Amino acid sequence: MSDTSPSDPADTSGSTDSPDFDSMTRDIADVPAVEVIVTVAVNLMSAAAVKLGLTEEGDKYKDLDEARKLVHALAGLLDASATEISSFHAAPLRDGLKSLQLAFREASLVPDEPGQGPGEKYTGPVYG
Repeated sequence: MSDTSPSDPADTSGSTDSPDFDSMTRDIADVPAVEVIVTVAVNLMSAAAVKLGLTEEGDKYKDLDEARKLVHALAGLLDASATEISSFHAAPLRDGLKSLQLAFREASLVPDEPGQGPGEKYTGPVYG
């Protein structure tokens, strides 16, 4: 009988029950920062779209309070990284952000004043 359990970090038998954090760390180290930023932005966009009810499930996951937070975080990320990522990457992300901001405005029963919507602190007013 072995002294190590399947979840024991000292177990190097190749068990697939736990992730190989050393391998994952090396993988992350090989990814350029621009790619990480774009990936995070796309994940924020996807989550915001779900919370805005823009998926096939529609209103099932709609939550405008959560969507506001996600859109605001996306706008902040894009604003902060604007000088770090090329316009090749930034332009489609800004377009997606604006689309989400417009969708938020349309979905709101009581629309925010121009300049007060999610992320508009970073992007300026969005009119729709």
